[in-house]
Amino acid sequence: MQQRTIGDTQVSAIGLGGMPMSIEGRPDEERSIRTIHAALDAGVTLIDTADAYHRDADEVGHNESLIAKALKSWGGDSSSVLVATKGGHLRPGDGSWTLNGRPDYLKKAVKESARRLGVDAIGLYQFHRPDPEVDYAESVGAIRDLLDEGVIQQAGISNANIEQIDLSQDILGGRLVSVQNQFSPKFLSSRGELDHCAKLGIAFLPWSPLGGISDASELGSNHSAFAEVAKAHDVSPQQVALAWELSLADVVIPIPGASRPESITDSVKAADLELSDDELKALNADATT
Repeated sequence: MQQRTIGDTQVSAIGLGGMPMSIEGRPDEERSIRTIHAALDAGVTLIDTADAYHRDADEVGHNESLIAKALKSWGGDSSSVLVATKGGHLRPGDGSWTLNGRPDYLKKAVKESARRLGVDAIGLYQFHRPDPEVDYAESVGAIRDLLDEGVIQQAGISNANIEQIDLSQDILGGRLVSVQNQFSPKFLSSRGELDHCAKLGIAFLPWSPLGGISDASELGSNHSAFAEVAKAHDVSPQQVALAWELSLADVVIPIPGASRPESITDSVKAADLELSDDELKALNADATT
């Protein structure tokens, strides 16, 4: 599979988003582990997770623990797999989301994430979402401290605007390696951040790159050009969407969520799907905000 770079680490051009395997409507553990194994077998070397990817209040870090279990039971060599996790976003267990960007909380959360993942240092740790109750610089400062202390190996941010990207790069002393924002054919609000990351050489990781859990299956119905290009190549519209995103900049690494082996196996094929200039032009015109 095509390779891309996050900081000093080479990863697969398509990653795996773990959230659907841990929140409401999740599959049983056996199918989730088969899904992760299928991704690894297909060459995926980037897995995205977060301590907030869980369903019930008493299972914080469910997805991190699931990924650790899957990596341990996989028959291959997982030493080249980069697990990227996040902190600062919480789920009380009632389906809602809350925020905690306090430095003391983040420093505690990252150590718990490392324990669940079974690692001495987290490969990539990202501040999940700005907390309006906490100065953004203080939150990112905690990430800098964790990087300096060797608790994390690389640092990123998520759900950030251009100003926050630049501020984080400054606070981290030029060591910001990733930005994870929502981006898909139906959600282009982060295109400015994507282009800014390309200019700076920072990896841009689109979350919900197919439009979200509830809308991913309808991508072809909602975007006719994606359906037409998919038909021409005899592939899924979802593959086309991911290939289109990869074409936007060489820093883009989509992380589609999956809860079935078939889904991630289909998604990774996008890395090798070649689209013509005319097809890209049609896809760009069809993508909407």
